[in-house]
Amino acid sequence: MSLQDEVKQLKQINEMQASRIEEQEKTIEDLRMVIDELRSIKANLEETLEEFKRQIFGVRSEKTSASKATEEPKKEETKKIHVKAHTKERKPKATRDDLYKDLPIREILCKVPDDERFCEWCNSEMIPMASTFIREEIRITPAKVERIHYMQEVLICPECKKDHDGSFKKGVAPAALIPHSPASASAVAYIMFQKCFMGLPYYRLEAAMKQLGVKIPRETMANWCILSTDKYLKAIYECLHEALLSREVIHADETTCQVLREDGKTPQSTSYMWIYTSGSDGLPKIVLYEYQPGRGGVYPQQFLKGFQGMLQCDGYQGYNKVEDVLLACCMAHCRRKFFEALPAERKKSIKLLDIHSPEAINEPEIPQNDLEKYIPAEIGVAYCNKLFYLEREFKELSFEERKKKRLEQEVPIWENFFAWIDSLVPTKGSKFEKAVKYAQNHRESLRTYLQDGRCELSNNAAERCAKSYAIGRKNSLFHTSVDGAVASSIIYSLVETAKANDLNVYQYLYTLLLYMPGCLKGGSEGIEQLMPWSDFIKEHCSGLIDVENITVEANIYTLALCNYLLAATIRDSHVGFCALCARD
Repeated sequence: MSLQDEVKQLKQINEMQASRIEEQEKTIEDLRMVIDELRSIKANLEETLEEFKRQIFGVRSEKTSASKATEEPKKEETKKIHVKAHTKERKPKATRDDLYKDLPIREILCKVPDDERFCEWCNSEMIPMASTFIREEIRITPAKVERIHYMQEVLICPECKKDHDGSFKKGVAPAALIPHSPASASAVAYIMFQKCFMGLPYYRLEAAMKQLGVKIPRETMANWCILSTDKYLKAIYECLHEALLSREVIHADETTCQVLREDGKTPQSTSYMWIYTSGSDGLPKIVLYEYQPGRGGVYPQQFLKGFQGMLQCDGYQGYNKVEDVLLACCMAHCRRKFFEALPAERKKSIKLLDIHSPEAINEPEIPQNDLEKYIPAEIGVAYCNKLFYLEREFKELSFEERKKKRLEQEVPIWENFFAWIDSLVPTKGSKFEKAVKYAQNHRESLRTYLQDGRCELSNNAAERCAKSYAIGRKNSLFHTSVDGAVASSIIYSLVETAKANDLNVYQYLYTLLLYMPGCLKGGSEGIEQLMPWSDFIKEHCSGLIDVENITVEANIYTLALCNYLLAATIRDSHVGFCALCARD
């Protein structure tokens, strides 16, 4: 064989080997894709299995496997778990005087019987010298229901009567809350308080009313709340809405609800209750609920029309439709997704720090060495906890000082956090991948809070208000009509706003229903005096209230508010009209 033939043969062999290598590389690449797909399927199946285990064998379930119950427990090897030390400040134990300091004191004198008030030696009548404290107890008086008959006094002049020419005067009766109805301000306020503050549905309220000796059908109670809300409380709600739009920071969230009778929708369809609350700007708190049939971005766009500032929310894309605002994404949602990506055994050893928690905890550390000991989700939670810890340290500072501290200490953490995020290659379809994508998609909005010390790291302020509604929803299950849902949104707004401003919730509702019929005649100036931050409301709706002495017929209390509102009701007219007393 010649040299040329040998070279030609070697070239053919090389080409065949190169072709085989190419085929093998292609096969290896296909196998790698199959392996990645199988890993993704495996991760999803493991997460699904863990969720099923939690649902079946979790703390909410009372089911026990019979086979496992009969088996002898196996001895497991003891494992040592090292937990970082932390300190907890124990609050001083409250004394009885601290617990009951707001309660009125009524003294009951235990007298000596009449037949024993004589001296044993000389038989002289003994006189009081002193009284000695024996004990203290708490007495609770149950709610009392009465039938109030307003009687109109009629005066006649006796001298004119002699001439058969009578001169008469009649007393002025207060206006009825709902004409031709036995509903009173106290009764409707009590129903609203029990429904939206205590979370009692109407059927339980109906049963409770029977125990008090009065039968009020649940339909009647619902109608009273709807009519009173639409006629009186809606004006207060609109003033609160206007005040909220003038703020610099607003928190927003939404939660589901169900309305049975709604045009164009089935009873099983989902509607939404939107929540808007003011931020930590040092001004009086405002919490507003708004019922809407859907979750589209057009609803917050309409409600927040005219607002220009920072809007704190979760990652829901619907808020992007709100114009002229700067979106601030919630870091608590980001941390929650990393936490959900943790295995069940790892979750037990991790504590999610809360900004407002009184517990003293050492500063969390972000793993830098021995990273093989930690799974990536743990590192993500550590970054988030670090930021929450610093925010708790800064919460007592002024807005400007808080912003300065954030820029000094939190900006480097954010830079390291996103550098770590960009280096990750998470398993497709896993919960950890969802957490990474959430952080990447909201890279800028998560750091918006750094621009203003009044903005918070999380949207927990709105979520806590959503939880208040969720408790009532769990008990009542649904709203019967759209009018009922709208009325509930207004009542919940006033209840939560009163709570946020440390007012007596029942007393505030009662005061509004007691005086709004007159204030509406006086115009917006009169309504302003019934806002949660007014001096009159803070004076008469804070702390414990003696409700029995605060009624329509209590002239002292009525005149107190009259003094506040007379100037407001006298506008351009030369005749002054007191809307509360209904007198010229």
